[in-house]
Amino acid sequence: MKLVPLGDRVVLKQLVEEEATKSGIVLPGQNKEKPQQAEVIAVGPGGMVDGKEVAMQVKVGDNVIYSKYSGTEVKLDGEEYIIVKQADILAVIQ
Repeated sequence: MKLVPLGDRVVLKQLVEEEATKSGIVLPGQNKEKPQQAEVIAVGPGGMVDGKEVAMQVKVGDNVIYSKYSGTEVKLDGEEYIIVKQADILAVIQ
């Protein structure tokens, strides 16, 4: 299956940060807070949203930082994604 966002929505996949000790042991990140960084997987067409023309400013493959409590989490084919409005994306990481 494929997620195709509508309007000004963007599909994100959270970037997994693994933390390692000085000796090289990788610690699972389950006890930590979820990161707010994600990769853009799909972008909606933009268009008219609330009576205003919206041009999409992100593209597939961009790494972004998004608002902490935004979006809807969905699970598809064993993968977890977050669907957010473009306005919930705070910055593109370059």
